[in-house]
Amino acid sequence: MNIDIRIPSPLRRYTDNQSTVSLNIEEPSVSSALESLLKKHEELGRHLYDEDGALRSFVNIYLNNEDVRFGDGLDSNLKEGDELSIIPAIAGGVPVTLDNWEISRYSRHLIMPEVNIEGQKKLKASSVLLIGIGGLGCPSSLYLAAAGIGRMGIVDFDVVDDSNLQRQVLFGTSDVGSPKLQAAEKRLKDLNPRMEIELYQERLSSENAREIISKYDVVVDGTDNFPTRYLVNDACVFEGKPNVYGSIFRFDGQVSVFNYDGGPCYRCLYSEPPPPGLVPSCAEGGVLGVLPGIIGTMQATEAIKLIVGMGESLSGKLLLIDALSMDFRKLNIKKNPDCKVCSENPELTELIDYDDFCGVAAQTEEDSDKIDEITPVDLKARIDNGDNLVLLDIREEVETKICQIEGSVHIPMQEIPSRLSELDMHSDLIIYCKSGERSYAVTSFLKKSGFNRVSNLYGGTLAWSETVDPTMPKY
Repeated sequence: MNIDIRIPSPLRRYTDNQSTVSLNIEEPSVSSALESLLKKHEELGRHLYDEDGALRSFVNIYLNNEDVRFGDGLDSNLKEGDELSIIPAIAGGVPVTLDNWEISRYSRHLIMPEVNIEGQKKLKASSVLLIGIGGLGCPSSLYLAAAGIGRMGIVDFDVVDDSNLQRQVLFGTSDVGSPKLQAAEKRLKDLNPRMEIELYQERLSSENAREIISKYDVVVDGTDNFPTRYLVNDACVFEGKPNVYGSIFRFDGQVSVFNYDGGPCYRCLYSEPPPPGLVPSCAEGGVLGVLPGIIGTMQATEAIKLIVGMGESLSGKLLLIDALSMDFRKLNIKKNPDCKVCSENPELTELIDYDDFCGVAAQTEEDSDKIDEITPVDLKARIDNGDNLVLLDIREEVETKICQIEGSVHIPMQEIPSRLSELDMHSDLIIYCKSGERSYAVTSFLKKSGFNRVSNLYGGTLAWSETVDPTMPKY
């Protein structure tokens, strides 16, 4: 007969990460089912039974909703459709021990008084969630796995791109085109085959953030955009989880720990996001390839300190790193008594629509009616037809040296408001950037400034390279 046995999360590392093990048993009894389970997953044995073969005192066995641990309960007959559940009877699950392999593997930790064997057990029993497996998530995940974290969750929905390899050290050339989670799991499992890895191939949203974050002890924020950063912060506050924060841009980095031991949250530092377009992303402004390694490694360090309970965390502190001058500064962060999420009387008690909050909501049909857009193919046709157009490149000067559409006029985005007099309102203006996002914002600004013959180049130079001129380099 067939029987399902539910496995609690602390023991799933011994069942190939399965939450339910389905078995076909000959004798329809609880004890027979448990024996079949141990034949299939031998390593479970030492966690369920003591040296004398008796069920350990901290493990309960339930048949459907009834405890069958005592008396003749383990000899209870099973029928088709019954379900067995292994339930640790004490908080924290089974006692954590280190075997000889682990003692050898983590010996450099064990001989440190600040970590020692008890600290290593805490690492083994811990769980960490990484939001994003990009520039920050790659080094963080590598060092957390190497440190002996027991369970790691990773949220990401992207694929590996050539441009990632300048800084995302978890991946190699052979991974280009593959889902990041798939490539990450392979590399991390090779580094730490005993670490349980849980993958979330989805975008973190207000619908799933709290559920996912609630399952982990520590959250490491490796995001690269404001909507997700505020979402992670608020979900961590609501779920009572420490948030290890990192951010990077060009040569500058920031590290802190939010929502830990009564300390401030991210909104205490920045209550509102900057207006769209004011702060460029790394994709727009660039980042020194080694900088994410520095910041991501610091995030891993802070997570390990929190788990082991050693040292002084960056809670209430903001560490600023300038890699160009190699200057490190630590600033104090005060908890905002009027914070919208972490104060005694919060204004927000549930997750909101963060895209709208950050001013980057998806374009509606009404927006599309207001902002004209042109595809690269249609623009090429108009250029070939000899139409009187002005191509306005609003990227940074360093970007124009990589590639540019022939015949363009260059005015950086930040200089547009002060140089409006240089633009002819009576000409057809085509605004473009790398991806179409910055140019969309500029097109909207010009429209509101009285320019009626202005359009955004949909997809920017990336789309131009893909659909019109494949010789144009992508970056």
